[in-house]
Amino acid sequence: MRYQHILHIDDDEDDQEIFLSALRVFSSAVQYTGMSNPADALRQLLDDSIRPDIIFLDMNMPEMNGEQFLRKLYGVAGKRGLPVVVLSTSAHKPTVLIMKELGAMDFVTKPDNLGEWSKALLDLLG
Repeated sequence: MRYQHILHIDDDEDDQEIFLSALRVFSSAVQYTGMSNPADALRQLLDDSIRPDIIFLDMNMPEMNGEQFLRKLYGVAGKRGLPVVVLSTSAHKPTVLIMKELGAMDFVTKPDNLGEWSKALLDLLG
């Protein structure tokens, strides 16, 4: 697997648990970090406390949404190339376009069940 350390930022802890369970279906060797506060995650990314190979970012969170997070992260030299996959419950076309224009690697509508999550993660990470 090309990504060994995954950072998942989502304010919904149930979504974090489902994501991790789906990830473990096909890989137990990957290091997973789940965070619910995007501002804390951004701080740790910018001071290099955490160094993921890829970020899975929920689009709709209080305090800082996915677009705000991505703009701040990619506004810092050296962070622009960090792959980010945006996750959302809906695929609002203008939002998808904005996130891809900002540099997001992909935009994925959150699957409904563990099997669909596992397949989506395998497609993205495998």
